[in-house]
Amino acid sequence: MAVFSKPLSSDQGSARKGIVQKVSFVGENLFKVENYMPLLPFSSQQVEISQAKLAVLIDADNTQPAIIEGLLDEVAKYGVASVKRIYGDWTSTNLRSWKDRLLEYAIQPIQQFSYTSGKNATDSAMIIDAMDLLYSERLDGFCIVSSDSDFTRLAARLRESGRMVYGFGEKKTPRAFVSVCDKFIYTEILRGVQEETDDDDAKHPSPARKDFKVDRRLLKLLRDAVDDLADESGWAYLGGVGQKITLRSSEFDPRNYGFKKLGDLFRAISQFETEERPQENSTGRQIYIRWKKRK
Repeated sequence: MAVFSKPLSSDQGSARKGIVQKVSFVGENLFKVENYMPLLPFSSQQVEISQAKLAVLIDADNTQPAIIEGLLDEVAKYGVASVKRIYGDWTSTNLRSWKDRLLEYAIQPIQQFSYTSGKNATDSAMIIDAMDLLYSERLDGFCIVSSDSDFTRLAARLRESGRMVYGFGEKKTPRAFVSVCDKFIYTEILRGVQEETDDDDAKHPSPARKDFKVDRRLLKLLRDAVDDLADESGWAYLGGVGQKITLRSSEFDPRNYGFKKLGDLFRAISQFETEERPQENSTGRQIYIRWKKRK
């Protein structure tokens, strides 16, 4: 049986470009024709990883304008804010302080009249829009900015559909909404972020660092995360520990305790010891954590 292969000619359609035709002779005046796409060698060209596309939905009735810059900076850590909308009754004087910020940060205001006194129509409008975006846009996640527990079921539904949910709200936010989010950030730590600098921080140490006292719940959270990843000598890589902590507690953030970085928080707790190690094939260094052994 003779076999030979040839590329298809250009007049056979551009849609079939790259397809090879294999002809196998199986007998006198008998042959079989097969088309196939040959495997191409792997390209060494680097593939650019696109950032996650996020929808930022803000409840104006339950959010302060002072956090907007810190909020959008925080969102940028997780992806690109492809959709930015804020909901409220813009005919009301209560939202006057928001109006100057909308143009500056390119946030689209969504008008929702308060049809009945005591009822929050804004919540319903946000929920309907979120579900519309879920099915009409190719989004990777949602940022829900509110301290209202009415969004608990919405967050759960978005996660059921495979989307990441980042919650933003004040410390008064009900526990149910905090827990249902993949990550929850308290907005108190976002206030005045643009005014903080490393120089000022070095000159004026935060009282939270000097007088920091760890409670039993936090200590257990940190130790369990370290134990999950510890090697035979008890050391665990800080990056992995941070991921474990977030999985166990969606609202955890070292800034809640006055520390900019997780490593600084561990260094402030006497029950842990830290060690910096050189990173392979790099000039950087990696931080490892270990629970102190009793002498």
